[in-house]
Amino acid sequence: MADDTRMEFGRAKVLLKNRLHDRMPKPGDYPTTINGLTLYRRDRTDTVEKCLYRPLIAMICQGAKRILVGSDQYCCSDNDIMIVGVDVPASTSITQASPEAPCMSMVLDLDKNLLAQLALETPHKSLENGSAAGGLLIQPVESGILDAFFRMAELLDTPERIPVLAPMIAKEIHYYLLIGPNGSLLRSFYALGSQNNQITHAISWLQQNLTASVLVDELAEQVNMSPSTFHRRFKEITSMSPVQFQKRIRLHEAQRMMLTDNIDASRASMAVGYENFSQFSREYKRLFGDPPRRDVMRIRNTAFA
Repeated sequence: MADDTRMEFGRAKVLLKNRLHDRMPKPGDYPTTINGLTLYRRDRTDTVEKCLYRPLIAMICQGAKRILVGSDQYCCSDNDIMIVGVDVPASTSITQASPEAPCMSMVLDLDKNLLAQLALETPHKSLENGSAAGGLLIQPVESGILDAFFRMAELLDTPERIPVLAPMIAKEIHYYLLIGPNGSLLRSFYALGSQNNQITHAISWLQQNLTASVLVDELAEQVNMSPSTFHRRFKEITSMSPVQFQKRIRLHEAQRMMLTDNIDASRASMAVGYENFSQFSREYKRLFGDPPRRDVMRIRNTAFA
């Protein structure tokens, strides 16, 4: 029976890989008609991508990647799933890919309201309030999640069924996460009163107040934590201090504004709270590798290549 299960698991992975390969003929990001689901293909291992992860689950169907969050490094292969419980800035690099065997992944945004609802309906082990763990988690892919992602990929071929069936499969995936090995930790980000939930609120405040100066004592008071505990737990979850975190999300938002809102670098820097354009340009280049204008031009040229 165990051998039969492993065979079915392996066969499902091969079928999913083939299905994704047909849908992604070349490298790129492939938004789908299923709400919150995006497909990704990368063929090269010589580039580093800077991103701001939102809460999500990612399943690599072929290849492997390395993720750097602050000073913490994670590796994710086609035997794993990646779970992001809170917004975290990250650097990613593909470690296993080629044009013949590209790195392919499926990424589904997590629905915070759905997680909170399911958390009330499912039994769980309590998480010690002092337990330390980051906001990004890697765990082995289990048959239930693989099967759900496979059915979601199949659903792309029958768009008329998506409005009814896609939410059901998404709910199933959220449920498997909550009853899985990291379910208690994921649940704690949305459980009112937990320290992880308080940090989640602090992250939301920082995102909504990009131009505000960060005073750690005041931010800790807002979420009812002592400054020392707040600073320690914030760094445990995001791998960076609140000031470093704000700087990263400011720069990511400036990049987004230049790319999607088509505003110039000077206006973008002021919009996210920089008073000195030279400082903005230096910090932008340090993060993304090029000055703002050159970076935006490079991304646009790559998108239309």
